[in-house]
Amino acid sequence: MLTRRTLLSLLPAAVHAQLPTRVNYRHYSQGLPSYLTRLAGQARERREQAMAKLTTPEAIAARQKWVQHTFWELNGGEPERTPLNQRTVGTFNRDGYRVDKIIYESRPGLIVSANLYIPTTGAGPFPGILFQMGHTPNGKAAGGYQKCCQGLARLGHVVLAFDPFGQGERIQYSGKVSPTGHHSMAGKQMLLVGDTASKALAWDAVRSLDVLASLPMVDPKRLASTGQSGGGLATQLLASVDTRLAAAVVCSGNTENFACANFIPPGSADDGEQDLIGSGLVGFDRWDMLYPMAPKPLLVMVSARDFYGTYSPNYLDDGRAEFARLATIYERLGHRNRIAWKESPLAHSLSYALRLETYNWFERWLKNSSTAITEEPPVSPEKDETLWCGPAGNVVRDFQSKSPVAFSRELVRSAPVPVSQLLKLEPSKALKLPVLSHVPSEGIDIEALEVESDPGMFLPAWFYLPKGDSGKAPILLALDARGRNPGAGEEGLYARLALAGVRVCAADLRGNGDTVPQFGRGNPGYERSRNEEESYAWASLILGRPLLTQRVADVLAWVAGLTIRGSSIVVAASGKMTVPALFAAAIDKRIESLYLTGGLASFRGIIDAGEYTEPAANFLPNLLLHTDLPEIAAGLAPRRVEMRGEADWKLENLLAFARS
Repeated sequence: MLTRRTLLSLLPAAVHAQLPTRVNYRHYSQGLPSYLTRLAGQARERREQAMAKLTTPEAIAARQKWVQHTFWELNGGEPERTPLNQRTVGTFNRDGYRVDKIIYESRPGLIVSANLYIPTTGAGPFPGILFQMGHTPNGKAAGGYQKCCQGLARLGHVVLAFDPFGQGERIQYSGKVSPTGHHSMAGKQMLLVGDTASKALAWDAVRSLDVLASLPMVDPKRLASTGQSGGGLATQLLASVDTRLAAAVVCSGNTENFACANFIPPGSADDGEQDLIGSGLVGFDRWDMLYPMAPKPLLVMVSARDFYGTYSPNYLDDGRAEFARLATIYERLGHRNRIAWKESPLAHSLSYALRLETYNWFERWLKNSSTAITEEPPVSPEKDETLWCGPAGNVVRDFQSKSPVAFSRELVRSAPVPVSQLLKLEPSKALKLPVLSHVPSEGIDIEALEVESDPGMFLPAWFYLPKGDSGKAPILLALDARGRNPGAGEEGLYARLALAGVRVCAADLRGNGDTVPQFGRGNPGYERSRNEEESYAWASLILGRPLLTQRVADVLAWVAGLTIRGSSIVVAASGKMTVPALFAAAIDKRIESLYLTGGLASFRGIIDAGEYTEPAANFLPNLLLHTDLPEIAAGLAPRRVEMRGEADWKLENLLAFARS
């Protein structure tokens, strides 16, 4: 008779007969972060090699010219200077200065709304300062920015303050979209035709400087730029391409390199204009934009809190290191005293103390004044409506302005380019599809699979097999936008498909499902907001390896591995996974048919639309210059492509697709 003790002693053996003793799953959440860290390290190494050569004035001058050329090259080329069509649409007077409300066209039909602060005391010509805005919804009407403009005007500077696109009177999406959201949403649209948000903001600044330099009361040899936060970054953009600046103050701008030391993925990927697309491939980074300023006076001011409250954990360490490197360049050019670094302990803002530093810097370098400004001149911000250039406070309604994206719609396509060439896929290697574990289930068998699609990039899948599988039926590669988990389980979709005789591989692509990236090492508030697919997609674009390219490589890896196990492959994808699935099918003819549900129908539709929801993960630079999704799908003929607009991830439809 078997006792209870005997039965318990036999239990492990019975369990081990059914289950493996050990399954060596990897930490899949580390895959994409590790991959980007490797790319960032390569980008940083490229730049370090170039920086090491800057030992002479000649080498420095060559690097400055390279920066100017490379910025435009990365951002789709320098636009043509066209008539500004500047006009004054209103004016009002205050003690010590007047404000002219002006509009002008940075590109034909693209209206810029601006306020011109003109001193009414003292003799001109005056220094001219371009004041660039941070990400305030009301743009040039933000209180702290008004104070600085008024203070500079009272001190004898002509100040031009203009609305960046997506802010103030230039809001062109709904009020639900934030200023940073405006820049990124438009930036993705422009990306499709080789334009960028960086280019749009830089060109607005260049043309605004044209306006400032043309004024009879302004000395064109004493032009400067300043701004806080996004305005600091906009000053960097301007400094990279315009040599007319005689001085600059960058306040709380994103003064950190992306591919920095101790890179913490996804890195400091912020809104669209701060992300220099493809810059990692050529060793170009954010601090490079300030090198053309040397040896002209440059003040860099930061909020010490920004390393955990606004930008990345590397913000201060990298900023200090890069400042020291640029200060060495000033020293080699004989003007170390013309560059300075100031830190405020306060939160991210253009605080009173930082405004005082700004006043003193421009007084010293634009007016050769040694008198210290210890108190701010009397300032009093106006109501938003007082500064509006039009009655509605919106350039579209008031002046029928175009949007920056409008120019993207007008670009003409060039010759078609093969999808593989657009993606710039790296050469594939011989692939294995190791089985990590094999377990039975009711009426089916399930294998845990893994594939290495890029060096160190391991992806998991479950392979559902009917009992007694012959290995001859097609394999359904299922790419659910939610990852492989929602369809799993004994009563789940994939088990039911296998019970119906379909072999199903439910796989994850990188950054999805079980490969969603782990949190970084910074402040939780910062890391939580950045630990999302959108940030990883922008980071990938910066480093020259779009997330779409990466995911297409993943699909191709699964297809290559599964081909060993079956006679043919059919792919079913939902939502955001339909785009990489379609691209993969265009490259690999082993994909016999496609079932695409709930995904994007056309990128051209995104350009033509106002607002949209497609993630950055599916955007590819220059795509619409050469092709679009309907053309790619048409090119798969005579293979079958079934496209459903609504999300339709149901058993009966997938079963019909797999059997057809």
